[in-house]
Amino acid sequence: MPLPKMPTKPATMLLAKDYPKAEPGKSPVRPASAKADAELEELISGQAVPAPKTRARKKAAEGATPTLVPAPARGDVSRSAPATVAKLRETDAEQPHPAKHKPVEVNVKSSTSRKADKSGITKVFVLDTNVLMHDPTSLFRFEEHDVYLPMMTLEELDNHKKGMSEVARNARQVSRTLDALIANVDDDAIEAGILLAKLGNKDAKGRLFFQTRLGAAPLPEGLPSGKADNQILGVVRALEDEMPGRAIVLVSKDINMRIKARAMGLPAEDYFNDHVLEDTDLLYSGIVQLPDNFWDTHGKDIESWQENRNGYSSTFYRVTGPVINSLLVNQFVYLEPKDGESPFYAQVRQINGKTAVLQTLRDYGHQKNNVWGITARNREQNFALNLLMNPECDFVTLLGQAGTGKTLLALAAGLAQVLETKLYNEIIVTRVTVPVGEDIGFLPGTEEEKMSPWMGAFDDNLEVLMKSDGDAGDWGRAATQDLIRSRIKIKSLNFMRGRTFVNKFLIIDEAQNLTPKQMKTLVTRAGPGTKILCLGNIAQIDTPYLTEGSSGLTYVVDRFKGWAHSGHVTLARGERSRLADHASDVL
Repeated sequence: MPLPKMPTKPATMLLAKDYPKAEPGKSPVRPASAKADAELEELISGQAVPAPKTRARKKAAEGATPTLVPAPARGDVSRSAPATVAKLRETDAEQPHPAKHKPVEVNVKSSTSRKADKSGITKVFVLDTNVLMHDPTSLFRFEEHDVYLPMMTLEELDNHKKGMSEVARNARQVSRTLDALIANVDDDAIEAGILLAKLGNKDAKGRLFFQTRLGAAPLPEGLPSGKADNQILGVVRALEDEMPGRAIVLVSKDINMRIKARAMGLPAEDYFNDHVLEDTDLLYSGIVQLPDNFWDTHGKDIESWQENRNGYSSTFYRVTGPVINSLLVNQFVYLEPKDGESPFYAQVRQINGKTAVLQTLRDYGHQKNNVWGITARNREQNFALNLLMNPECDFVTLLGQAGTGKTLLALAAGLAQVLETKLYNEIIVTRVTVPVGEDIGFLPGTEEEKMSPWMGAFDDNLEVLMKSDGDAGDWGRAATQDLIRSRIKIKSLNFMRGRTFVNKFLIIDEAQNLTPKQMKTLVTRAGPGTKILCLGNIAQIDTPYLTEGSSGLTYVVDRFKGWAHSGHVTLARGERSRLADHASDVL
């Protein structure tokens, strides 16, 4: 039933008349209008009352296309990602199971931005400090709009510039950029705004403004004026008075800052320019299912031949048809007929217009093709092993939830190519040291000893891979373990800058916690003969200010798709245990 009226003042008691009264034969509902009375009477009498229509449903019923979020103006970089809306449910009763329902993430722009988009006027974006420290190039990401930096933002940049952390590096980079922008500029020109395209960034067509006049900004009573966030909010309010015809919008990565701004009636938005994808459901999976009539529509003038590559024979098909336009190089395709015929698994090797060359895969699910004793348990694992064991594939990304076998497959492929085929010299393992809970403090020992608590997942998988033949005895097993341990090096990300890895098998675990800049730093360490693997689950991000759309793992998956020497597979089925699979579904 509807709630009573909210009190108009703090500590105001609700009157007795505000509560709905139950009458004989009726529900205790307080109707708001005569129309509500009629609907209530129909409900009591047993007649169906149509479900209340939202604006989108009303438009859909009238035949119009529902539009939930207005289209952003060109260059509006702080724009919210368009709402990802599933198909409208036919009835309100069709509610999905709460454990399996994925909430729809809708990021709505402020009303000030929407009005500016309709009128076509440029905006003034007031940047919070965390935006600059998150993306040092954010100054040039607003295209035709102007950027305003409060003096408190510069003060906080100065406070965070010391140290060797990523935040400190970004703060120093922003300071150097600002110094280059104001170089050889008169004091009067700073007041009028500095062209952001001065340093060669042609996309930045706006101007950079600094807070040149310091004054007492009006703030609500009781709000502490000494806090940096409140001073920035005061600057936004003062700008609205100084520029009555401009749209002033605060851009911040701090959720509480945006909430405080909206509570004060100030427009505030998140910084979305670092998002690779607006919806992670659109992320490249590396796998596509072919239609059932694929051979009927693509079998004309088909060519096939066999070649011996990487020690085993493969069959190649050159096919032409309409589906080829949607495929990418190194993408996996499969066709599983329902009439009991053998399935078709292949990988796209070449694309030329509407013609593609498909290569059949090696069946790593068979015991004769096992990799260090490990066989593929499902279709996606077979695809992943074909990438991991392919020496022509230099960069591999594996996504999947817990228990899909990412780490086990990567370690097995690494050991097989380091100890058996001698393709690489050693395995290097690294990961981001972001704790899930409270930090346990400093750790004693060498670099590898400090990293050992973070490598529990690799130790667990090594125990599985080091189970040798029982006839070898304790001495044989110990020798095998020492040999394996000698070929695996655990390194910290803090000492990666400036290094070059030659003939290494580099595994980056928990890569979803890396920023795009950190990912670029790691991938560019690769020297001749090095293979890099990025493993992660974008649903488990522990780094602040990183989301599924802005993660470094999402960044490299989207940027490397279609390259002839890279591959990606999203693992779907959990193979850890039936308990883990059930827990991932219901918890």
